[in-house]
Amino acid sequence: MRKRTLSAATALAVLFSSAALVAGTANQAAADSSKVLPVSSVGDMVVDGVHQKIFISDPSGGKLVVTDYAGTVLATVPDLPGVRGLEIAADSSRVYATVSGNDTIVSVNTETPSEVVSYALGADMPGDLALAGGKLWFAYADAQIGSLDVTGAEPVVALAQAGGIDWHPAAVLLLGSDPSAPNVLAVGDRDSSPSTLGVYDVTTGTPELKVSKRGEYGSLQELDVTPDGQNVITSSGSPYYHPAFSTTDLSEATRYNSNTYPNSVAIAPDGTIAGGTFSWYDPDVHVFKPGTAEPVRTYDFPNTGSSSGADTLDAGALAWAPDSSKLFAVSNNTAGVRTLRVYDGPTKSAPTITVKAPATANRAQPLTVSGTVTASVPLPAGTPLTVTRYDVEAPQGKALGTKTLGANGAFSFTDTPTAGGAVTYKVAYAGSDTHTAASGTARVEVSRNKATLTLDRNGLNVDFNTSVWYTATLGPTYKNREVEIWADPFGPEPKRLLRRGTVNSEGKLAVQLKMTRDTRVGAWFAGDSRTASAIAWSNVYTRAGLATKMSRHYKWTKIGNTWYRTYHQTADPLIAAWHNSYPNRSTRLDLQIWYGGAWQHVASDYFQLNPNGVAYVSVDGDGAAGYRFRVRSSYIDGAAGDSVNTTAYGQWQYFNFTR
Repeated sequence: MRKRTLSAATALAVLFSSAALVAGTANQAAADSSKVLPVSSVGDMVVDGVHQKIFISDPSGGKLVVTDYAGTVLATVPDLPGVRGLEIAADSSRVYATVSGNDTIVSVNTETPSEVVSYALGADMPGDLALAGGKLWFAYADAQIGSLDVTGAEPVVALAQAGGIDWHPAAVLLLGSDPSAPNVLAVGDRDSSPSTLGVYDVTTGTPELKVSKRGEYGSLQELDVTPDGQNVITSSGSPYYHPAFSTTDLSEATRYNSNTYPNSVAIAPDGTIAGGTFSWYDPDVHVFKPGTAEPVRTYDFPNTGSSSGADTLDAGALAWAPDSSKLFAVSNNTAGVRTLRVYDGPTKSAPTITVKAPATANRAQPLTVSGTVTASVPLPAGTPLTVTRYDVEAPQGKALGTKTLGANGAFSFTDTPTAGGAVTYKVAYAGSDTHTAASGTARVEVSRNKATLTLDRNGLNVDFNTSVWYTATLGPTYKNREVEIWADPFGPEPKRLLRRGTVNSEGKLAVQLKMTRDTRVGAWFAGDSRTASAIAWSNVYTRAGLATKMSRHYKWTKIGNTWYRTYHQTADPLIAAWHNSYPNRSTRLDLQIWYGGAWQHVASDYFQLNPNGVAYVSVDGDGAAGYRFRVRSSYIDGAAGDSVNTTAYGQWQYFNFTR
């Protein structure tokens, strides 16, 4: 006979409640934000720190999109076919953009983006853009560089400025500069393999070649100049790192270890380097301190597309907030959806705290908690760590004071838990100017005294609609004296709470239940800080309700000590069999005849009940005159179409026939 059971989920939820509270109170680092952008491509990106705006060029869409620092679109500048290279004025008053589709540079007011001024260049397909020496330098077709000076009363354009280097005629040039090194202009040929680099001095307004070199690298994607003007950092298909070349002789001064397919580089005003890579299965953004080969921080994009690989970084789609507090990146998924990702505190190392504790421990006995703090920039010995203990008595946490970090990032301390059950220790680091906040946890199952809980009536069989009293008895506990009694009837009825209350002085709690189905009744004690939880079960079986009536008889006849309904053999007796209703339930009718001095079996058959729980069956009396019969209805558990009730047999109904 299949029975349902009271789920232990409710009990487990209470036992583990302290662990859930730990997760809710953990001090996590500030969450990075993201927002989908209405662009189909990314050419370049610059940040206006004065107005806290981001400008993103969309060459395919022919527009410039303006967002706030959260990625909310503030304005769109349309009708800019092939818009690509971007630069921002030193005072953040205007953003300049090359527009290859109409051979112009446009100037966009940062406060009122709809205010646009256009400058004709007389040069085909202007692309990359850099601000150096007080002029805007732009790359254009046929491996050429030009300049636009807008500081005077009239704009002045100068073309064919890329002298001294034998560029490939079809090369597309990339430009790099930095406001803190205003006279250094770096140039490279994009997508060539091997690529050529050059460094110009633009102090006089006319580029003077200082050095050029064809390097052992290829497929150049982007370059940038460090604020001190001493290095130019590149990203290219090879090598699989971000090299820094000296602007004096273009020798490799430093290498920043990222990973395969570097495609972006952006240098913050404080010199921090962000190197981007096209990486499906590895970190996409790598942040380096100047001169330090290993990243202080890495970021790995999530997978928002339909392939196995995660989203990837658009080439050149990295930019810093001018105060170096935020780093912005644009990711691209397999459906071409681009998302602005905002990283807070990207220059800070992100520690990881690992906490270890024994899986089990005895209450009121000391235990040892240990662990390590690891970071790309290690925290020094003596760094303070705060410790909090969460348990049944202190679900919101109890402060255990400050512990100090030891050598090699290790820590250890002892504690004596006063409460049993799930005990969680959280070790937290508050963060600093150089490191983000971090925390880690470990859980210990601390012993508790065993509770004694019983529930009577187990194995009882009762008739339908019988009221039964159930009594739970709870033995000694520490504090909690509350017990719950639940009923879980078989069938679709949900389990329900019958009573919740404090046991009396004898440890008892009782409740009455009217039985209509087989039911598993459970008594549950949630436990307390020194006493474990407990559950006691009682399975009570309820016989199906049933009644059998016969009609159409014309008289009663007493034979021996038994009264018979008497029928003419031309009148078919009507049997009405009732059970407590249940979907698709049937009754079994057993028919017997008195023959040879004993009752003999004639037939048994099942008849389905109607929605009211009744089956109507008639008996053909032709030729039965002079014979005695009896009939009964029965519910047979498991054979009547369900197993909700326990088998029950009805009373025999006696009848006979005359002519």
